[in-house]
Amino acid sequence: MTPTLLDGMITAAEAAGRVLAARPAHPAPTTFAEFRRTFDALEHSAEADLRESLAKLRPGVAWADEIDPVLAAGEHRWVVDLADGAVQLLHGLPYWCVSITLVEDTVPVAAVIRSEVRGETYHAVAGGGAFLDAERLTSPAEAELPITLIGTSQPPFIGTQPEAVGQAGRSLAAVLPHVGAVRNLGPTSLQIADVAAGRMDGFWEYGHDTGNLLGASLIAAEAGLVVTDAEGVPWHPRAGSFLTAPARTHAALLDLLKAV
Repeated sequence: MTPTLLDGMITAAEAAGRVLAARPAHPAPTTFAEFRRTFDALEHSAEADLRESLAKLRPGVAWADEIDPVLAAGEHRWVVDLADGAVQLLHGLPYWCVSITLVEDTVPVAAVIRSEVRGETYHAVAGGGAFLDAERLTSPAEAELPITLIGTSQPPFIGTQPEAVGQAGRSLAAVLPHVGAVRNLGPTSLQIADVAAGRMDGFWEYGHDTGNLLGASLIAAEAGLVVTDAEGVPWHPRAGSFLTAPARTHAALLDLLKAV
């Protein structure tokens, strides 16, 4: 993986972030049709330039669908979420990011997560470590479970995954009594990156959410976190759950989730 590729991904993510952050303030949508129109216009404002930038970095590499990307063996794909946390962005909240992942042979090999509001960029290359801007991330110090801050989230349109809805509710009931706090701070990918930086102590989710998890899973793994599903099996793009944390916290959360 060449520095030029990663630098180009970072530049592209930052440019897209600036466009999205500059959108005029509007009242939050009140109907799904209005939300769809507003969101499509928002993405359109940044998508063309981002596609052009990524095409120059890797000519011929196609974009995969962000909600349910199809990743075939032997193929290369860009998995891009222009606004992970779009609901928050459209409500004027700061919890959103731009996520760009290069996938080769179904495996994430480079990832960039840009928080324009914070002015921060997480990035990682397979085998090359994970970084927050210029700072290399290493597995953070672990807090005792009763004072941990644990993140969670749900995939987009989770209503189409009824089993995951039930698991999400049961898992919250299983984890809450044992940790300091559970929060859903919005974008899945940014929350996982924040675990890698030691800002949160762990993260779990039920449901299929490949587009949001691919790049973040690479950043977590390269920072030294344990990355599995809720059964303790190494996470893969078709997994139905996700769990990441430093080793001791991961083991404790895994014990709690196995009872779900």
